Amino acid sequence: QVQLVESGGGLVQAGGSLRLSCATSGRTGIMGWFRQSPGKEREFVAAINWSIGNTYYAGSVKGRFTISRDNFKNTVYLQMNSLKPEDTAIYYCAAKNRAVGYTQQYDYWGQGTQVTVSS
Repeated sequence: QVQLVESGGGLVQAGGSLRLSCATSGRTGIMGWFRQSPGKEREFVAAINWSIGNTYYAGSVKGRFTISRDNFKNTVYLQMNSLKPEDTAIYYCAAKNRAVGYTQQYDYWGQGTQVTVSS
């Protein structure tokens, strides 16, 4: 069982930046970030292949968000720049054992961290 703990959420003005962190108790194939706004389904944001570092982004965040990992700290980050009010959501870290596919079938989930972007 892999444990995931997110941190770094908060309140920021539009145009600002935040960095989310996800500490993991073990290495898996792919680490991802998802988000969910009230009344909406959870949506994929970004993912990274832990071993080779390849990344994949949702179109709505590409060019603004960057996912990265620190092998020594067993931590994955989501750097969020040029934030918009529509980025407001609970952000979840997730992990999957298989290093196949970036957007679905994740095995482990964190508890979530709130990101609020004011206009």
